[in-house]
Parts: sequence; structure tokens; C-alpha cells
Amino acid sequence: MTPFLVILTIAIYFIVLFGISYLSGRNADSEGFFVGNRKSSWYLVAIAMIGSSISGVTFVSVPGMVGASSFSYLQMVLGFVVGQFIIAFVLIPLFYKLNVVSIYEYLENRFGVSSYKTGAWFFFISKMLGASVRLFLVCITLQLLVFEPLNLPFALNAALTVLLVWLYTFKGGVKTLIWTDAFKTFCLVISVVLCIYYIASDLNLNFSSLVVIIKESSMSKMFFFDDINDKRYFFKQFLAGIFTMIATTGLDQDMMQRNLSCKNSRDSQKNMITSGISQFFIIALFLMLGVLLYTYASANGIALPESSDQLFPLIATAGYFPIIVGVLFIIGLISAAYAAAGSALTALTTSFTVDILHDRFKENEVQLTRTRKKVHVSMSIMMTLVIIVINALNNTSVIDAVYILASYTYGPILGMFAYGIFSKRQIHDRFIPLVAILAPILCYILQTNSAAWFNGYEFSYEILIFNALFTAIGFAICSKKVTANKTN
Repeated sequence: MTPFLVILTIAIYFIVLFGISYLSGRNADSEGFFVGNRKSSWYLVAIAMIGSSISGVTFVSVPGMVGASSFSYLQMVLGFVVGQFIIAFVLIPLFYKLNVVSIYEYLENRFGVSSYKTGAWFFFISKMLGASVRLFLVCITLQLLVFEPLNLPFALNAALTVLLVWLYTFKGGVKTLIWTDAFKTFCLVISVVLCIYYIASDLNLNFSSLVVIIKESSMSKMFFFDDINDKRYFFKQFLAGIFTMIATTGLDQDMMQRNLSCKNSRDSQKNMITSGISQFFIIALFLMLGVLLYTYASANGIALPESSDQLFPLIATAGYFPIIVGVLFIIGLISAAYAAAGSALTALTTSFTVDILHDRFKENEVQLTRTRKKVHVSMSIMMTLVIIVINALNNTSVIDAVYILASYTYGPILGMFAYGIFSKRQIHDRFIPLVAILAPILCYILQTNSAAWFNGYEFSYEILIFNALFTAIGFAICSKKVTANKTN
């Protein structure tokens, strides 16, 4: 694809997106920005959640990862589905009962200010790094297709990419995101289905032969029960999926902001279950696409790129197929990436305003709007800088990097909420920041030495579970008898 065609595709897409953003964000106040005035329809939120959970990382990395990991990722996705049910029936009723804007307000009610601030800061670090890694993947693809051919620097690429995200979220926040993410989900699903269709057609495969090719491929193996030391081992992946979903969705202001925009907890539960089950089938489509991409590359003598993340962009945009395939790839990529980035930027703005600038949240509407807009700009600038730094340091698969970050940064949040929900004891609030910092350090030591200490066993994403466990143990050590009534 030529740089001009890529730019034209993105421009047309964003004209539609800005139109939706304008119509849905008119007359939005701060409550509309933070929680969509709690008037969103559950089915619309469910559609929007799919687009948010399937980021640009999924769109590009998942098809490429089948070469090394086969369909083992679906083991983790099965855990995601179980995690969605736990969120729906444990966390959602709790948050609606407390009527919170930020879910980390629960920690203040349960433990105290130090716990509240610690949870908010860990979320801030987690979401800023995670969202930047996801958006970085879009930037390197655009660098390859547009900016390098035009001899433009990566820094300009990152700045323009984040600017687009800021433009369509600055006014309506969550109220806007529900509608724009629903549109992006539609574009995402259509693009991956049509890409499968065109690639299968070029390989002269009808539906039945397509199923046979995928079924008989060595890359379609899903379950791995043989070797506990294998990172693909079922129970590692499945348990990691459950706790990763609880931590990165149920305890993530970004994702829960949408759920809390539903009219009531029952509608929010419907949304959570529907989007969770749908996510499994859509990710399965990405993995099937990956088998087709490797099959096509083998049949046509195409040299595989050094990074599996580059496989889909290479084949989709290098002129092997009709130009529509490249256009669909660009639309799918930006739909997935900007859904995640837009929601992350909104959530970061909400959490920083509500949790970290706590006193400012009590301002009148005019002052609060002014503060919120300043924070929104600051978050955008910071995200741009983080993307530039990631580009300078990048040396790993992007999807792997996302889950490694999540394991270390969401673990303390998961431990804090788990202890608060399942224990009746109070804690010495001033010790909580220390516990939250020590837990990831202990996990790093454990993961670094696990092969030597445990007969070759290597931790994967399940290190998140131990991170949360260490945090909960630290809470227990710092606990005391309940001396006052606290919300539980």
C-alpha cells in the first residue's frame, strides 16, 4: 500500500469517528465524561467492551503468535471467560452498591487513604504503560507504511497518533467512548472476517477445506497438559487468564468505567457475560487467520519476518492481495488500537482527577471541567513520551510485554481488593504502600530464580497470582482487629 492510500483510509475512518463523537458528546458534563451519566444500554456497552478488550496488540500479535504457541492462547481466553463471570457476580454488585465514580474509592472506604492512593497510583502506572505499549504497536506499523517512506521521524508519528486519540475523547469521555467503541468493534470484526475470506479465496479454499486446513495444521493444537514447565501448560494459562481478567478488567478503572455507565448492576452483568463469551470466538478468528497467514507464506515462498508481530502487516499490505485487504487491515488495526487507547486516556484522566487530585473532584462543575481538561492534555503528552521511550527500548513481542507488565503492576491491586472482600480484618493503612512495592520485587526474584529453585519450572503470566498472594499476605501481617465500621 502507498502512504497516500494509508493516510486516506485513516482520514475517512476518523471523519466518521469524529462525527459519532460529536453527536454523542454534545452537552456532556463531567458526570457524562466519567460514567456516561449511568444511562448506557447494556447491549451497546457489551459491543463497545469487545472493541476495548481486543486491542491493536491482539489484532497484530495474535495471528503471528500461532507459529510458536499454536492455539494455546485460547486456554488463557477460557480463563478470561471464567474471570468475566466472577467480575459480574462479585465486583459489579459491590461497585454499584457503593455508587463509586472511581472503583478505587472502595479501598478508601475499606482501609483508608493510603490504600486508596496506592491502588490509584498502581492503576495509573499500569494503564499508562499498558496503553502506551498497545499504541506503540500501531505507531511502528504506521512508521513502516507511512512515516518511513516520507522520511518522517517516529516522534512525530507518536505525537500525531496520540493527538487523534485526544481529539475524539476530549469532550464526551465515556459518553462518547461507548458509541465510538461500538463502531470500532463493528469495523474490527468485519475486517478480520473479510481478511480470512480473501486469503482463503486466494488459496482456493472453500469453507469445508478451510476448516480441514486449520484442523490438520500443527499450529491449531489448543490444549497442553504434558509438561508443567512449558509456558503453554493448560493450568498455567487457564488460571493466569482468570486472574488476569479479574485484575485488568474488574479492577481496572478503564474497563469498569464502561460497566458503571450501565443503568443498573443487572444490566452491567448482562454486558459483562455477553462481551466475555463473544471475546472467545473473536480471538479464535484471529488464531485461524494466523494459520492461514503462515500457510499462505509457505505456499508462496514468502520469507517470514524476524518478529511474528510483523507477519500480518507484511502479508496484508505488501501487494499479495487485492488492495481491499490492505485497506481492511488498516481499518481493523486502527479500530482495535484506538478503541483501547481512547478508553485508556479517558480512564487515566478520570482516575488522576478523582483519585490523585481528590480535592479537585469536589470543585463546582466549571472548575472541575477546567481541571479535567488540563489533566486530559497532560495524560496525552505523557503517553506520547512513554511511546517514544518504548520505541527506544523495544526488544520483545508486544503481547508478551503487555501481560508481563500486567502481572507486575496489577498484582498488588488484585491482592488489595481480594483481602478487602474476603477478610473482615482492618489493616494499618500507613504500611500499605510498602507492601504493594515489596510484592512485585519478591515476584521478580521468584521469577528470575524459579528454574534453579523448582527443577526447571519457569513462571509465565501466572506470576500475577503470586504477586496478589504476596500482597494479601503482607496485608495479613499488617492487620489488626476492626475498631470501627468500614464498608466491606
